[in-house]
Amino acid sequence: MALRNVIITEHSGLHARAAARFVKAAAAARMPVTIRKPDGEPVPASSILSVLALGAVSGDEVVLEAHGDHAERALDTLVPLLARSLDA
Repeated sequence: MALRNVIITEHSGLHARAAARFVKAAAAARMPVTIRKPDGEPVPASSILSVLALGAVSGDEVVLEAHGDHAERALDTLVPLLARSLDA
């Protein structure tokens, strides 16, 4: 298991287009990956509806968790997507 805390830097938060890009990358990890706010319940990072329901805005902290043989590598790919503008 791997765990990372990330601050959302996308100026509009995890809105539809940014969330879709993140979800696509999470699904490509081919292992269970969850995302949550620090005080919230984890949701599947590969579910667009779940990610949008988080309501994560710019400056919010989220926690990513991955389970599998290459969990650290998966998070190495996902963290930068949240720590920079996905619309760039």
